[in-house]
Amino acid sequence: MNFKLMEAIEVLQRTPQTLNEFVSGLSKGWLVCNEGEGTWNVAEVIEHLIEADKHNWIPRLETMLHEGERRPFPPFDRFAHLNNMSERTIQQQLREFKKVRTENITKLKTIIQTELQLELTGVHPEFGIVKVRELLSTWVVHDLTHISQIVRVMAKRYDMDVGPWREYLGILED
Repeated sequence: MNFKLMEAIEVLQRTPQTLNEFVSGLSKGWLVCNEGEGTWNVAEVIEHLIEADKHNWIPRLETMLHEGERRPFPPFDRFAHLNNMSERTIQQQLREFKKVRTENITKLKTIIQTELQLELTGVHPEFGIVKVRELLSTWVVHDLTHISQIVRVMAKRYDMDVGPWREYLGILED
Protein backbone atom coordinates (compact mmCIF):
# COMPACT_ATOMS: atom_id res chain seq x y z
CA MET A 1 0.00 0.00 0.00
CA ASN A 2 1.39 3.38 -1.03
CA PHE A 3 -1.31 5.66 0.38
CA LYS A 4 -0.22 8.23 2.93
CA LEU A 5 -2.70 10.91 3.93
CA MET A 6 -0.22 13.79 4.02
CA GLU A 7 1.14 12.85 0.59
CA ALA A 8 -2.41 12.71 -0.76
CA ILE A 9 -3.07 16.16 0.66
CA GLU A 10 0.06 17.46 -1.10
CA VAL A 11 -1.52 16.68 -4.47
CA LEU A 12 -5.06 17.71 -3.51
CA GLN A 13 -3.81 21.12 -2.31
CA ARG A 14 -1.86 21.72 -5.52
CA THR A 15 -4.57 20.90 -8.04
CA PRO A 16 -6.31 24.32 -7.98
CA GLN A 17 -2.96 26.11 -8.22
CA THR A 18 -1.79 23.80 -11.01
CA LEU A 19 -4.93 24.44 -13.05
CA ASN A 20 -4.79 28.16 -12.36
CA GLU A 21 -1.19 28.41 -13.56
CA PHE A 22 -1.88 26.26 -16.61
CA VAL A 23 -5.15 27.69 -17.98
CA SER A 24 -5.50 31.17 -16.50
CA GLY A 25 -5.23 33.83 -19.18
CA LEU A 26 -5.37 31.43 -22.12
CA SER A 27 -7.24 32.35 -25.28
CA LYS A 28 -10.81 31.09 -25.60
CA GLY A 29 -9.75 28.57 -28.26
CA TRP A 30 -7.77 26.62 -25.66
CA LEU A 31 -10.62 26.65 -23.16
CA VAL A 32 -13.42 25.47 -25.45
CA CYS A 33 -11.65 22.81 -27.51
CA ASN A 34 -12.55 19.18 -26.85
CA GLU A 35 -11.93 15.75 -28.35
CA GLY A 36 -15.26 15.53 -30.17
CA GLU A 37 -18.88 14.92 -29.36
CA GLY A 38 -19.52 13.77 -25.82
CA THR A 39 -16.14 14.97 -24.52
CA TRP A 40 -15.36 17.83 -22.16
CA ASN A 41 -13.47 21.05 -22.67
CA VAL A 42 -11.30 22.76 -20.03
CA ALA A 43 -14.17 24.78 -18.54
CA GLU A 44 -16.39 21.67 -18.29
CA VAL A 45 -13.64 19.71 -16.53
CA ILE A 46 -13.19 22.49 -13.98
CA GLU A 47 -16.97 22.66 -13.40
CA HIS A 48 -16.91 18.88 -12.83
CA LEU A 49 -14.10 19.23 -10.29
CA ILE A 50 -16.11 21.89 -8.45
CA GLU A 51 -19.21 19.65 -8.38
CA ALA A 52 -17.16 16.69 -7.15
CA ASP A 53 -15.66 18.76 -4.35
CA LYS A 54 -19.09 20.00 -3.31
CA HIS A 55 -21.06 16.77 -3.58
CA ASN A 56 -18.72 13.79 -3.68
CA TRP A 57 -15.53 13.45 -1.65
CA ILE A 58 -16.22 15.01 1.75
CA PRO A 59 -19.94 14.12 1.87
CA ARG A 60 -19.08 10.50 1.13
CA LEU A 61 -16.25 10.52 3.64
CA GLU A 62 -18.55 11.90 6.33
CA THR A 63 -21.19 9.27 5.52
CA MET A 64 -18.58 6.52 5.77
CA LEU A 65 -17.32 7.77 9.11
CA HIS A 66 -20.78 8.33 10.64
CA GLU A 67 -22.82 5.54 9.04
CA GLY A 68 -20.22 2.90 8.22
CA GLU A 69 -21.88 0.08 6.35
CA ARG A 70 -25.39 0.85 7.69
CA ARG A 71 -26.39 2.69 4.53
CA PRO A 72 -24.81 3.42 1.15
CA PHE A 73 -23.45 6.88 0.67
CA PRO A 74 -25.29 9.03 -1.82
CA PRO A 75 -24.65 8.50 -5.52
CA PHE A 76 -22.73 11.22 -7.34
CA ASP A 77 -23.89 12.39 -10.75
CA ARG A 78 -20.62 12.73 -12.67
CA PHE A 79 -22.41 14.65 -15.44
CA ALA A 80 -24.44 17.10 -13.32
CA HIS A 81 -22.16 19.98 -14.27
CA LEU A 82 -23.24 19.64 -17.91
CA ASN A 83 -26.85 20.36 -16.96
CA ASN A 84 -25.94 23.37 -14.85
CA MET A 85 -23.10 24.97 -16.79
CA SER A 86 -22.69 28.47 -15.48
CA GLU A 87 -21.72 31.53 -17.45
CA ARG A 88 -18.75 32.11 -15.16
CA THR A 89 -15.41 33.03 -16.61
CA ILE A 90 -12.55 30.60 -16.27
CA GLN A 91 -11.10 32.88 -13.58
CA GLN A 92 -14.34 32.71 -11.61
CA GLN A 93 -14.39 28.92 -11.93
CA LEU A 94 -10.79 28.64 -10.78
CA ARG A 95 -11.48 30.88 -7.75
CA GLU A 96 -14.54 28.80 -6.84
CA PHE A 97 -12.57 25.58 -7.18
CA LYS A 98 -9.76 26.90 -4.97
CA LYS A 99 -12.26 28.08 -2.33
CA VAL A 100 -14.15 24.78 -2.19
CA ARG A 101 -10.96 22.70 -2.26
CA THR A 102 -9.37 24.74 0.54
CA GLU A 103 -12.48 24.20 2.68
CA ASN A 104 -12.40 20.47 1.91
CA ILE A 105 -8.72 20.07 2.78
CA THR A 106 -9.38 21.80 6.11
CA LYS A 107 -12.30 19.42 6.77
CA LEU A 108 -10.24 16.41 5.73
CA LYS A 109 -7.45 17.30 8.15
CA THR A 110 -10.02 17.73 10.91
CA ILE A 111 -12.00 14.57 10.19
CA ILE A 112 -9.14 12.10 9.73
CA GLN A 113 -7.12 11.97 12.92
CA THR A 114 -5.78 8.41 12.97
CA GLU A 115 -4.47 5.76 10.60
CA LEU A 116 -7.22 3.44 11.86
CA GLN A 117 -9.87 5.70 10.33
CA LEU A 118 -8.38 4.98 6.90
CA GLU A 119 -9.45 1.36 7.26
CA LEU A 120 -13.08 2.16 8.09
CA THR A 121 -15.59 1.11 5.46
CA GLY A 122 -18.73 2.36 3.83
CA VAL A 123 -21.03 1.19 1.08
CA HIS A 124 -20.64 2.58 -2.43
CA PRO A 125 -23.94 2.40 -4.37
CA GLU A 126 -22.25 0.51 -7.24
CA PHE A 127 -19.08 -1.08 -5.86
CA GLY A 128 -20.28 -2.24 -2.44
CA ILE A 129 -17.89 -2.13 0.53
CA VAL A 130 -15.05 0.38 0.16
CA LYS A 131 -12.45 1.74 2.57
CA VAL A 132 -11.80 5.36 3.47
CA ARG A 133 -8.25 4.85 2.17
CA GLU A 134 -9.68 3.84 -1.22
CA LEU A 135 -12.00 6.85 -1.40
CA LEU A 136 -9.16 9.25 -0.61
CA SER A 137 -6.79 7.54 -3.05
CA THR A 138 -9.47 7.85 -5.72
CA TRP A 139 -9.83 11.56 -5.00
CA VAL A 140 -6.12 12.09 -5.71
CA VAL A 141 -6.13 9.97 -8.86
CA HIS A 142 -9.35 11.70 -9.99
CA ASP A 143 -7.51 15.05 -9.83
CA LEU A 144 -4.54 13.65 -11.74
CA THR A 145 -6.85 12.10 -14.33
CA HIS A 146 -8.54 15.41 -15.04
CA ILE A 147 -5.27 17.33 -15.15
CA SER A 148 -4.08 14.77 -17.70
CA GLN A 149 -7.38 15.09 -19.59
CA ILE A 150 -7.00 18.87 -19.87
CA VAL A 151 -3.45 18.54 -21.17
CA ARG A 152 -4.50 15.84 -23.68
CA VAL A 153 -7.48 17.84 -24.97
CA MET A 154 -5.31 20.89 -25.47
CA ALA A 155 -2.57 18.89 -27.22
CA LYS A 156 -5.09 17.32 -29.59
CA ARG A 157 -6.15 20.79 -30.68
CA TYR A 158 -2.89 20.86 -32.68
CA ASP A 159 -3.10 17.20 -33.72
CA MET A 160 -3.23 17.97 -37.44
CA ASP A 161 -0.75 20.84 -37.21
CA VAL A 162 2.35 19.02 -35.94
CA GLY A 163 3.01 17.33 -39.26
CA PRO A 164 5.49 14.45 -39.29
CA TRP A 165 6.40 14.95 -35.60
CA ARG A 166 3.09 13.34 -34.65
CA GLU A 167 4.72 9.93 -34.43
CA TYR A 168 6.93 11.21 -31.59
CA LEU A 169 4.10 12.79 -29.63
CA GLY A 170 2.52 10.01 -27.57
CA ILE A 171 -0.13 12.32 -26.15
CA LEU A 172 -1.72 12.46 -29.61
CA GLU A 173 -2.13 8.69 -29.90
CA ASP A 174 -5.68 7.40 -29.55
